Amino acid sequence: MDKISIAGLAIGVIAILGGQLLEGGHIGSLVQPTALLIVLGGTLGAVLLQSPFHVFKRGVQMAKWVWLPPVIDQKRLVDQIMNWSQLSRREGLLALENQIPQIKDPFVKNGLQLLVDGADPERIRELLEVEITTFEDEWKQSAKIWDAAGGYSPTIGILGAVMGLIHVMENLSDPTKLGGGIAVAFVATIYGVGLANLIYLPIAGKLKYYISRMVSTREMLVDGLVGIAVGDNPRIIEGRLKGYLL
Repeated sequence: MDKISIAGLAIGVIAILGGQLLEGGHIGSLVQPTALLIVLGGTLGAVLLQSPFHVFKRGVQMAKWVWLPPVIDQKRLVDQIMNWSQLSRREGLLALENQIPQIKDPFVKNGLQLLVDGADPERIRELLEVEITTFEDEWKQSAKIWDAAGGYSPTIGILGAVMGLIHVMENLSDPTKLGGGIAVAFVATIYGVGLANLIYLPIAGKLKYYISRMVSTREMLVDGLVGIAVGDNPRIIEGRLKGYLL
């Protein structure tokens, strides 16, 4: 569980609600289901219109990374690569073939299989970097749905404000309806800007961070496999790989 994400969201919400109370306002005045429906529904519709469904679905599924980050154990991978390097130096590249069935990650398995098959080092790098580029592009496209939501939400909030003001203007002769219309107008803007800056954009930023870490880990693997393929000393490989660690 990523405690800092929970703390960040809690601090943001408490600060806004606390400011409302300190100014003499009431929390209940910020609760406007109509405004929330306009902002959430409008933002969702815009994002769905922009994105293919499989990209949208993956982006929504990735949101759990904010609370439950993906496992990115670079140190363990360095140790694994060093074991491969030492084994291949003692017994040759074919000795690594027994390691392949134990690997679950398809990318790692593919890279090690290319090494065992005796592929040219530059060919290994070329093939794996194509996979990395495709992986990075696909996952970043999914993360960008949250960027898109952060862009649309404030605008939809303004749209909700205009709709509320139109409602007010239509009921100038009935003072009992003016308060509700004005409330929807201003609260819709708060929802739009608040959701964008407290939820959508921070989620997008954190997802991009984890994607960058995953890409860096894959690049580290490629560097290690190429080092083994060209016969570099294990210490040289280890020193190079440690440069990737944060």
